[in-house]
Amino acid sequence: MLSRTAAYALKTVLYLAEHGQAGPVRAGIMARALDVPQNYLSKTCHVLAGAGVLVSVRGPAGGFRLARDPRRMSLLSVVRHFDPVGGTRRCLFGQPTCSDRAACAVHQYWKRAADEVAHFFRTTTVADIVAPRDTATLSIRRRA
Repeated sequence: MLSRTAAYALKTVLYLAEHGQAGPVRAGIMARALDVPQNYLSKTCHVLAGAGVLVSVRGPAGGFRLARDPRRMSLLSVVRHFDPVGGTRRCLFGQPTCSDRAACAVHQYWKRAADEVAHFFRTTTVADIVAPRDTATLSIRRRA
Protein backbone atom coordinates (compact mmCIF):
# COMPACT_ATOMS: atom_id res chain seq x y z
CA MET A 1 0.00 0.00 0.00
CA LEU A 2 2.73 2.50 0.92
CA SER A 3 5.82 3.03 -1.20
CA ARG A 4 9.10 1.94 0.32
CA THR A 5 10.08 5.57 0.92
CA ALA A 6 6.80 6.39 2.70
CA ALA A 7 7.18 3.27 4.85
CA TYR A 8 10.76 4.27 5.75
CA ALA A 9 9.56 7.78 6.59
CA LEU A 10 6.87 6.40 8.87
CA LYS A 11 9.30 3.99 10.54
CA THR A 12 11.74 6.85 11.08
CA VAL A 13 9.13 9.09 12.70
CA LEU A 14 7.94 6.23 14.92
CA TYR A 15 11.55 5.48 15.89
CA LEU A 16 12.13 9.11 16.84
CA ALA A 17 8.91 9.17 18.86
CA GLU A 18 10.20 6.15 20.81
CA HIS A 19 13.89 7.04 21.09
CA GLY A 20 14.34 10.74 20.42
CA GLN A 21 13.37 12.26 23.76
CA ALA A 22 16.99 12.69 24.88
CA GLY A 23 17.87 14.78 21.84
CA PRO A 24 18.53 14.53 18.11
CA VAL A 25 19.29 11.10 16.69
CA ARG A 26 21.82 10.65 13.89
CA ALA A 27 20.63 9.17 10.61
CA GLY A 28 23.27 6.43 10.82
CA ILE A 29 21.95 5.20 14.16
CA MET A 30 18.39 5.10 12.83
CA ALA A 31 19.49 3.43 9.60
CA ARG A 32 21.15 0.59 11.48
CA ALA A 33 18.26 0.19 13.92
CA LEU A 34 15.67 0.15 11.13
CA ASP A 35 17.81 -1.78 8.60
CA VAL A 36 17.47 0.99 6.02
CA PRO A 37 20.31 2.18 3.75
CA GLN A 38 21.81 5.25 5.43
CA ASN A 39 21.87 7.45 2.31
CA TYR A 40 18.23 6.61 1.58
CA LEU A 41 17.20 7.34 5.18
CA SER A 42 19.17 10.57 5.26
CA LYS A 43 17.46 11.86 2.11
CA THR A 44 14.06 10.84 3.49
CA CYS A 45 14.81 12.67 6.75
CA HIS A 46 15.78 15.82 4.87
CA VAL A 47 12.49 15.74 2.94
CA LEU A 48 10.64 15.38 6.26
CA ALA A 49 12.66 18.23 7.75
CA GLY A 50 11.83 20.45 4.77
CA ALA A 51 8.15 19.58 5.26
CA GLY A 52 8.24 20.53 8.94
CA VAL A 53 7.79 16.98 10.24
CA LEU A 54 11.35 16.73 11.56
CA VAL A 55 13.95 19.22 12.72
CA SER A 56 17.50 18.80 11.47
CA VAL A 57 20.17 19.74 14.02
CA ARG A 58 23.73 20.30 12.79
CA GLY A 59 26.95 19.75 14.67
CA PRO A 60 28.62 17.05 16.76
CA ALA A 61 25.47 16.44 18.82
CA GLY A 62 23.24 16.84 15.77
CA GLY A 63 20.78 14.60 14.03
CA PHE A 64 17.01 14.61 13.67
CA ARG A 65 14.15 15.04 16.09
CA LEU A 66 10.40 15.40 15.76
CA ALA A 67 9.23 18.92 14.98
CA ARG A 68 6.11 18.61 17.12
CA ASP A 69 4.36 16.51 19.71
CA PRO A 70 3.56 12.97 18.42
CA ARG A 71 0.01 13.40 19.75
CA ARG A 72 -0.48 16.21 17.24
CA MET A 73 1.16 14.45 14.28
CA SER A 74 -1.11 12.37 12.07
CA LEU A 75 0.29 9.53 10.02
CA LEU A 76 -0.97 11.40 6.96
CA SER A 77 1.28 14.37 7.81
CA VAL A 78 4.24 11.98 7.50
CA VAL A 79 3.42 9.88 4.44
CA ARG A 80 1.73 12.51 2.25
CA HIS A 81 5.14 13.87 1.23
CA PHE A 82 5.87 10.55 -0.50
CA ASP A 83 2.49 8.96 -1.36
CA PRO A 84 -0.90 10.45 -2.26
CA VAL A 85 -2.73 8.73 0.64
CA GLY A 86 -6.02 10.47 1.19
CA GLY A 87 -5.67 12.44 -2.01
CA THR A 88 -7.12 11.67 -5.39
CA ARG A 89 -8.06 8.03 -5.73
CA ARG A 90 -6.65 6.13 -8.67
CA CYS A 91 -8.69 3.53 -10.49
CA LEU A 92 -7.63 0.00 -9.57
CA PHE A 93 -8.05 -1.00 -13.22
CA GLY A 94 -6.01 1.97 -14.43
CA GLN A 95 -8.86 3.66 -16.27
CA PRO A 96 -8.16 7.36 -16.86
CA THR A 97 -11.77 8.25 -15.97
CA CYS A 98 -13.31 6.44 -13.04
CA SER A 99 -15.95 8.21 -10.99
CA ASP A 100 -19.42 7.69 -9.61
CA ARG A 101 -20.77 8.58 -13.08
CA ALA A 102 -18.28 6.53 -15.11
CA ALA A 103 -17.45 3.74 -12.68
CA CYS A 104 -15.32 0.68 -13.32
CA ALA A 105 -16.42 -2.72 -12.00
CA VAL A 106 -14.81 -2.24 -8.57
CA HIS A 107 -15.31 1.51 -8.13
CA GLN A 108 -17.96 1.41 -5.42
CA TYR A 109 -15.93 -1.10 -3.35
CA TRP A 110 -12.58 0.60 -3.86
CA LYS A 111 -14.04 4.03 -3.08
CA ARG A 112 -15.28 2.77 0.29
CA ALA A 113 -11.99 1.02 1.13
CA ALA A 114 -9.84 3.95 0.00
CA ASP A 115 -11.93 6.36 2.08
CA GLU A 116 -11.43 4.15 5.13
CA VAL A 117 -7.67 4.03 4.54
CA ALA A 118 -7.56 7.81 4.14
CA HIS A 119 -9.59 8.21 7.34
CA PHE A 120 -7.11 5.95 9.20
CA PHE A 121 -4.11 8.02 8.08
CA ARG A 122 -5.88 11.32 8.87
CA THR A 123 -7.09 10.36 12.35
CA THR A 124 -4.32 8.10 13.68
CA THR A 125 -1.44 9.91 15.34
CA VAL A 126 2.17 8.89 15.80
CA ALA A 127 1.46 8.68 19.55
CA ASP A 128 -1.40 6.26 18.90
CA ILE A 129 1.02 3.86 17.23
CA VAL A 130 3.97 4.30 19.58
CA ALA A 131 1.92 3.97 22.77
CA PRO A 132 -0.95 1.61 22.04
CA ARG A 133 -3.76 1.78 24.56
CA ASP A 134 -4.12 -1.99 24.87
CA THR A 135 -1.60 -4.57 26.01
CA ALA A 136 -0.36 -5.36 22.51
CA THR A 137 3.03 -3.93 21.61
CA LEU A 138 4.33 -2.72 18.30
CA SER A 139 7.90 -3.13 17.19
CA ILE A 140 9.00 -0.87 14.38
CA ARG A 141 12.38 -2.51 14.18
CA ARG A 142 13.22 -5.14 11.61
CA ARG A 143 11.86 -8.57 12.45
CA ALA A 144 14.34 -11.41 12.27
